[in-house]
Amino acid sequence: MKIKVLGSGCKNCEVVVERAREALTELEIEGEVLKVTDLDEIINLGVMMTPGLIINDNIKVTGKVPKTKEIVKFIEEEI
Repeated sequence: MKIKVLGSGCKNCEVVVERAREALTELEIEGEVLKVTDLDEIINLGVMMTPGLIINDNIKVTGKVPKTKEIVKFIEEEI
């Protein structure tokens, strides 16, 4: 499971990183949570509003901070 959190490194982005890790722990799934802060890379990934959340190369969230419950559902969709 590869999860990318896209953003400038702001507080909201850090919250998404933490919630993504919590979701993996809750589901007892191993995965990698990467922070992407390079603006050009974020745009190339197709995200125009941050924070963004990509799971296994599928954009799940842009421009908001999802709850851990939501991230759990997104991960389950990718299993």
